[in-house]
Amino acid sequence: MPIGKLQDIKRTDTLTDEKISTANVTPLRPTRPCPECKRPSQREHYPFCSARCRNVDLNRWLTGAYVLPAVESADDSEDEQDS
Repeated sequence: MPIGKLQDIKRTDTLTDEKISTANVTPLRPTRPCPECKRPSQREHYPFCSARCRNVDLNRWLTGAYVLPAVESADDSEDEQDS
């Protein structure tokens, strides 16, 4: 068997004596568009399509391009008014 070549590997189930093909495995989640470039996402880089798009998104988080809004609760505003 050559190394690096995908083969259709079949195994026999001892209970039913059916042959099951492992080449037809369905993915756990559907492909979705990449949030950066809208191409279909790849399993290795999910939810992105490539390492480049993944790194672009990481860079935006690290440089502060994405900011989560601060939510002030009612208790905090009452404490500030009492002071």
